[in-house]
Amino acid sequence: MTTPYKPKLIEVALPLDVISKESAREKRIRHGHPSTLHLWWARRPLAAARAVLWASLVDDPSAHPDIFPTKEDQSKERKRLFNILERLIIWENSDNQQLLSEAQSEIYRSCKGELPNILDPFCGGGSIPLEANRLGLPTFGGDLNPIPVLISKGLVEIPSRFGGRRPINPDSQISSDLKTWKGAQGLADDIRYYGERIQERAWERIGYLYPRVKPIESKDNQKATLVALLWARTVESPDPSWQGFIPLLKNGILRKPKRDKPIVWVEPIIDRITHTISYKVREGGMPNKSTVRRCIATGAPIDFKYLREQGQMGKIKPEMIAVVAKQGKGRIYLDPIDLPETPEPIWKPDFDLPQKALGFRVQGYGMKKWSDLFTKRQLNTLATFSVLLSESRKFIEDHARLAGLEDDKIHLKDGGSGVTAYTDAIITYLAFVIDRCAARGSSLCIWQSDGEKIGQVFGRQALAMIWDFAESNPFSSSTGNWIGNVEWVAKAVACAPTSQAGEIIQGNAFDRLGKVMSPVVCTDPPYYDNVPYADLSDFFYVWLRKNLLEIWPEECATLLTPKREELIADPDRAGSQADAKRFFEEGMSVVMSKIAQVHNPDFPATIFYAFKQQETTEGTTTSTGWETFLQGLVDAGLQITATWPIRTEMPGRLRATGSAALASSIVLALRNRPADSQMETRGGFVSALRDELPGAIRLLQQQNIAPVDMAQSAIGPGMRIFSRYSKAVEAD
Repeated sequence: MTTPYKPKLIEVALPLDVISKESAREKRIRHGHPSTLHLWWARRPLAAARAVLWASLVDDPSAHPDIFPTKEDQSKERKRLFNILERLIIWENSDNQQLLSEAQSEIYRSCKGELPNILDPFCGGGSIPLEANRLGLPTFGGDLNPIPVLISKGLVEIPSRFGGRRPINPDSQISSDLKTWKGAQGLADDIRYYGERIQERAWERIGYLYPRVKPIESKDNQKATLVALLWARTVESPDPSWQGFIPLLKNGILRKPKRDKPIVWVEPIIDRITHTISYKVREGGMPNKSTVRRCIATGAPIDFKYLREQGQMGKIKPEMIAVVAKQGKGRIYLDPIDLPETPEPIWKPDFDLPQKALGFRVQGYGMKKWSDLFTKRQLNTLATFSVLLSESRKFIEDHARLAGLEDDKIHLKDGGSGVTAYTDAIITYLAFVIDRCAARGSSLCIWQSDGEKIGQVFGRQALAMIWDFAESNPFSSSTGNWIGNVEWVAKAVACAPTSQAGEIIQGNAFDRLGKVMSPVVCTDPPYYDNVPYADLSDFFYVWLRKNLLEIWPEECATLLTPKREELIADPDRAGSQADAKRFFEEGMSVVMSKIAQVHNPDFPATIFYAFKQQETTEGTTTSTGWETFLQGLVDAGLQITATWPIRTEMPGRLRATGSAALASSIVLALRNRPADSQMETRGGFVSALRDELPGAIRLLQQQNIAPVDMAQSAIGPGMRIFSRYSKAVEAD
């Protein structure tokens, strides 16, 4: 059956295995990758976003039977297009201008020289707007949450505003190895310079809180740099025979055994006379078992109900169990040390945690405020960096004037590009650095004994209780340090495209869809109940708002991120599981109907569906969410023309053990169903499947699609047939 439109490449064939492999490989790429600008959850790989965008704009050879009349001609042309796509999605080719020009020429040819507007109304971590921008397309994005809005601005708006400029900092003005500053390299250089100046001033104010330590075996006065302080939460023993506090240790392992190094662990030393416990670092031997569920002093059982009661009464206290320091190129582990007294922080985020939320467990243990997730020293450190960020505005502006920027007093948000706007940009990126420090500067960060480093707070898409935690030193050269985080941000900025500006606006998806003329929609909407984006993102927003309220007043207008309109299925917010399901489905239906109304009819809309490999109910594996999503698209008046499973996630669970983790993304290509589409009987539908599906499956097999992906890929041709009818009904 002929289609009423010219099919695009994505609607017929894709080099799926290559896209999946490159998407998975990309998760291991760090330096310069936009994911290092600021953490965001369930971010789509750039390779997948780039492939989907390009393939949804470029004609499939079957769209031109006059040029490619035979199947062989079409197959040969398809291979040529695949060759471009396979090279285009490689991370190392992200700035290959010759290849980008080759890819853009194919888009121009298929679009007859008129590039369509690309819109992602759920822009999240910014992958889709960034890749649309890289391909030279008019780029628009939006999100209800201010954090992804600012992240996306940092990727597609700000770099293009200041692309090709020389840095303003005095060091680069005096001397530089670069004669020309390509793209956003000058902006990145200034981020580094002013980040270093802030650290120098921070050290003067709070450096004493992170003293250097003397190794036990040291015979002189040489000291080692503090890397981390390791703590265990303690609680009064439930056994009345022990009148003291006991540690809640998972296992106390500091370094797992390596080929040339023995295991290092912490041994609690029990003093049964004074009812106290001290801690010694040991090498070799056998570590203690977990002490979270059993009193280490008496063996009495501890249940979580007791721990929650103690937490609610404020009786869970941290106690230092070890110190990690850097000596030479390695780590040394020392017994606990005395620390200088920490003053009260000059500011802290005293905003309420949600009473209940998906993935939140800490409230039951007495953590009620966002400030409760940090130690006093961590709060002092983050607040000091925030104050210094504000104080840095004057000397950044002075340097910008001396460098010759126009002193027009126009802010970045108002379209400025002079002294004021450039200073706004530098402060925005350095505010991201503070957020990065917070991610490894919380009392919910674990010590990773295998890598001998501090893990970030969001190892999972949740905020769970951590019993033994690690506190980083921002003035070290190890994980979580200030300068390291400055460098991560600067590298991400330096790699951002600057050829043209995008437009990212805060607002719900429905409103954003109504503000872009005839858009081609490519988006990654929130999936049901997998990620409580707004609640989790408040961890960063409380700091970001303090640091950027004057620069981004509209984005930072609310005390916490907007929740009421967020399209997720949260039973705690909605009132019940059924109400949460109804809220999500009705809201998503409204958005999909709007897409059908405004989408550019010359191109397919593309949607990433974060697919759960297993959705289990009472022991039976089902795919209710997937089926519901497909039916919702059909009900919205959309016709599904292709489905492609792209393995975008690294192995391992993203949420709590026992929950179904996101394993791949299903990319759907969608067209509007013709208004005059007819009803069909079940028999007629089955007959159409028998006639059309075998040929479509053979075409998929020719693309060497992996057997594991074939079932999901084959849904596309089947749904193309089913969704072209207004209804499929029984004969009676």
